[in-house]
Amino acid sequence: MLFIHVLAQAAAAAVPEAVAQPQQGVIAYPPAFFESFRPTNALEMVERVPGFTFDEGDSVRGFEGAAGNVLIDGQRPAAKSDGLDQILTRLPASQVERIELIRGGAPGIDMQGKSVLVNVVRKQGAGFRGLIAASTKYVADDGRNTPAFRLEGSGESNGRAWEAGMLVAQGVDDGAGDGPRIRLDAQGRPLIRSFVESEGTVTFQGVFTGAYETPLADGKLRLNARLFLNEFNYDEQNYLQFPTVAKEFDQWGEDEKEIELGARYTRSFGPRTSLETVLLQRNADEHFGETFRSPADSVFFTLDQQTGESIARSVLKHRRSDSLSFEAGAEGAFNWLESETDYALNGQPQPVPAANVRVEEKRGELFGKATWQARPSLSFEAGVRQEASRISSDGDVELEKTLYFTKPRFAATWAPDAATQLRLRIEREVGQLDFDDFVASTEFNTGGDVQAGNPDLEPEQAWVAEAAAERRFWGSGAVVLTLRHYELSDVIDRAPIFTSSGAAFDAPANIGSGVKQEVAVSLTLPLDGFGLKRAQLRGQSTWRRSEVTDPTTGEERSISGSRPLDWEAHFSHDVPQWRLTWGVDAYGAWRETYYRFNEVNVRKLKTFVSPFVDWKARPDITVRAEIQNATERGFRRTRYRYAGPRGSAPLEYVDDRDIQFGRVFYVRVRKTFGG
Repeated sequence: MLFIHVLAQAAAAAVPEAVAQPQQGVIAYPPAFFESFRPTNALEMVERVPGFTFDEGDSVRGFEGAAGNVLIDGQRPAAKSDGLDQILTRLPASQVERIELIRGGAPGIDMQGKSVLVNVVRKQGAGFRGLIAASTKYVADDGRNTPAFRLEGSGESNGRAWEAGMLVAQGVDDGAGDGPRIRLDAQGRPLIRSFVESEGTVTFQGVFTGAYETPLADGKLRLNARLFLNEFNYDEQNYLQFPTVAKEFDQWGEDEKEIELGARYTRSFGPRTSLETVLLQRNADEHFGETFRSPADSVFFTLDQQTGESIARSVLKHRRSDSLSFEAGAEGAFNWLESETDYALNGQPQPVPAANVRVEEKRGELFGKATWQARPSLSFEAGVRQEASRISSDGDVELEKTLYFTKPRFAATWAPDAATQLRLRIEREVGQLDFDDFVASTEFNTGGDVQAGNPDLEPEQAWVAEAAAERRFWGSGAVVLTLRHYELSDVIDRAPIFTSSGAAFDAPANIGSGVKQEVAVSLTLPLDGFGLKRAQLRGQSTWRRSEVTDPTTGEERSISGSRPLDWEAHFSHDVPQWRLTWGVDAYGAWRETYYRFNEVNVRKLKTFVSPFVDWKARPDITVRAEIQNATERGFRRTRYRYAGPRGSAPLEYVDDRDIQFGRVFYVRVRKTFGG
């Protein structure tokens, strides 16, 4: 006990204290808390908040469901395609007044369905700030260099503020590489032996952003815009060595263009009532083309796809008292997709279900909630959302349907002491339909088939029960244990779809009910008490178990793509006399299993390790060096192919590819201007 007490005293003395009382649900961290890590932007500060795991949100339709778990000045950015991590990266650390950790809810804060949020509070009245950065990645295996250049600026004057940013870059796909491939029959005898050489490159990526904020009609208006351009090429040569010497080629590429415009208007009606309105328009255009050639077959596939999304959302907030607040609002959205698909085998056009379709969704939602802080240590949140949507499809698939969902939510938070908090959440979640499930896709290079689209999907639903226990220690230490149970219905997985000629294609489908459990642990451990001053170890891990009924075999199995285990760990050590921070980031190995009607596909990615050094050459110049993928981890893909539907047809073959990708050396120089 004496040893633990000494460690606690040493660690607490080494870390600046956060302000505010933990049992009130909000802990505020001033800039001094992060000084030893010398952050340059808000993202680097957010990632250092004890007991917090950053979530940038989901890329789904609608505004509410896409929320991440970080607010800026108490508000969520009026953007979807502009990643929350990128928004925080563009916010200089010198502009941050404090970081607030909100646990379990607080009056007047829209938790966006999250149990824990971070609120980045900016300084007011700052002048011009700018950043220029240049970097490059060198791929040791093949000598590729992929440079990147970033330029940003922002300023504020007389209540008006502006931001502008530009990123131009190239990149590499670390899921491609070289390695052996073998195909065995059901008795384990080799059918094919070959060696794969593959390379994926982002030949051009451009991201251009801008924002302007100004007072308007007794309120505040913020406008933002983003243009995203991306070109990617993949090239693979598969050298067959057995049973004959030959070569297979697979080349595919995609061009993407996305434009997003957003606006947010906020106005206060007295000290306790405010109105927030968000408008968002997003349009995207994508072209995908793939050519596959083998000694036996020639395959050609193209997909042209355009999507659009229009969102309007308004929320009225009222604080009845310092301990009780209410919210009510509405959201409307119009989403559409048009796709055209061509698929030819040996020069002959082939039919594909849902190859050419236009899908539209009109969706509306009304919602209300209340937050009550019964005592400084006890708070409750209750709310309900009512959603209605109409989905229609024209083209190859003609359908029209209307869906209604009621989504209640209840959450409670109790802090028995200043270092402990317990959280409980019960909620009905309704997933957002992914338009990518509505159109066809391919897996030619791994021997797979065309996979059909399916516009006739219903959103996946779940009753979720979540319990979390958090314990804070040693000034900046925290451990959080979270348990979640999901009762699922209308699970979206895979099932066969048949054409009029009787040909079978694998496609997304609702396959019934299921269950899922998760156990998540996160840890922030200061190492001062162990003799390593200004060092920290952060980590998180999630264990999952899921169960659904396979539509092909009728047997119980896990949900396709569900990873049994995810983990990551980050060690960092600040050395002020050398003006540097060094450390190691490790992202754990994972496994995904996908169940098609005639095959099982297992994907395994090995552990990714990257040591790094950040050196502050001058107060305004930072140099970062990394060795990415220091362990030269690879990506393994194993396909168990059946002669027909699994369960009734025999195993035809097992195809295994073990692709290796080597080390990447990364260097970045960043210079800041202004305050």
